[in-house]
Formats: sequence, structure tokens, C-alpha cells
Amino acid sequence: MHRLIPHPGLSVLLVLVWLLMANSLSFGALVLGIIIGVLLPLYTAPFWPRRPKVRFGYGIAYVLLVLWDIVVANFEVAAIILFRRSSDLQPHWLIIPLELDTPEAITVFAGTISLTPGTVSTDVSACGQYLLVHALDTADPEAEIARIKQRYEARLKKVFR
Repeated sequence: MHRLIPHPGLSVLLVLVWLLMANSLSFGALVLGIIIGVLLPLYTAPFWPRRPKVRFGYGIAYVLLVLWDIVVANFEVAAIILFRRSSDLQPHWLIIPLELDTPEAITVFAGTISLTPGTVSTDVSACGQYLLVHALDTADPEAEIARIKQRYEARLKKVFR
């Protein structure tokens, strides 16, 4: 079974995403989603020699946390845009030391930061030890780095073992 579906989680995710993109629960959309969900991971399996172990319980909790943070951050950024002068903003470049070691975990971490309004991850250092992030408005860069590491990176270490 592992030969036919080398990444079962990815296969299920691809089927769900396909059904959402097709905006249909028809039999044809489901069959095409299953074909994509089986063939794409099968084709890309050689590019994943050291597939990370993912704990789905922690992963679901992480996704819910990120969705909540995206909603809250949208309101915070809207308040900044509507009620603060640009001269009062305190943007900063944050250099976040990484404790994550797999490319998949670092990618999810960087993507999470970019999805949350008010911050954007721009680069991973050549050595893979640091993530460069731009924050729209933060009075204390060190506290913001600690918050990001505690809120996202610590949880991602539990998701990707």
C-alpha cells in the first residue's frame, strides 16, 4: 500500500483541495481528485528521501491556531491602517534564529508568518539557521521574535518530529 500511496496525508489533502477548487462534490470531480491525489505524490516521492513524520493531532491544532491568528491580525492591521499615521509606525526587520531543522517545517513556519497580516518572511539564511522577517509595526523587536518562536516554532516542533 505504501508503494501506491507514498504520502497518504498529502494524497488526502490534494483530493480535498481539488474538490474545493472544482467547487463540486460530483462523482467526476471526486474521481479526478483521487487520480491527482494518487499520481502526484507517486511522481514526487523520489524528491522526498527523508519524509518528515507529522503528528496530525498537533497539525490540526496548529492550523486552527494560525487561522485564528490570521483573523485577529487582519483586524489589527486594519486598525493600524485606518487610525494610525504612517509616521507613527515602527517597522522592523527581525532575524529569527531557527530551531527547526527540516525544510518542510521551515517552509511551514515561513509560510505561517507570511500568511499572518502585519508580518512577512523574506528569506532563509544560506546556512539555514535564521529567518528574515519584516514586521509592519512592533515597538519591541526582541519580544516579537520571542512571541513568534513561542507561538509558532515551538508548536511546529511538535507537529514535525
